[in-house]
Amino acid sequence: MAATVMWQGKIQAVIVGADRIAANGDTANKIGTYSVACLAKTHGLPFYVAAPSSTFDLSLSSGDQIPIEERSATEITHGCGRQTVPDGVDVYNPAFDVTPAELITAIITERGIIRPVTPESIREMLAKHPTSAASTPAATSGRSP
Repeated sequence: MAATVMWQGKIQAVIVGADRIAANGDTANKIGTYSVACLAKTHGLPFYVAAPSSTFDLSLSSGDQIPIEERSATEITHGCGRQTVPDGVDVYNPAFDVTPAELITAIITERGIIRPVTPESIREMLAKHPTSAASTPAATSGRSP
């Protein structure tokens, strides 16, 4: 549906949340966020991330270092109380994906707007208001893919 309404010109911008943001601006959020960012780029729409500054984890240089929680395979292999796929089917069921910083128009925080999204602009914004550590891991921790 997102692609259709973008193609129809019914959307002027996309705003998503974030569970963790790396020092370079790569952003982890619920699975499917990266796909929506790709669609926004294709359709020439700005893609904004709105998140508190506590979401930044400056100990992670990029999104490659963000651990991604994997959900139970049974969420995919079972439905209505029964198995819906043959035994032995491999399942990858991540709860989050990572959107690269280059797809993000700006990051909106309580401290201000980070634009462009670069390691330098992130450090500069966070340094303006040093009351928050902005380095605490967020809720995406789990096994990496």
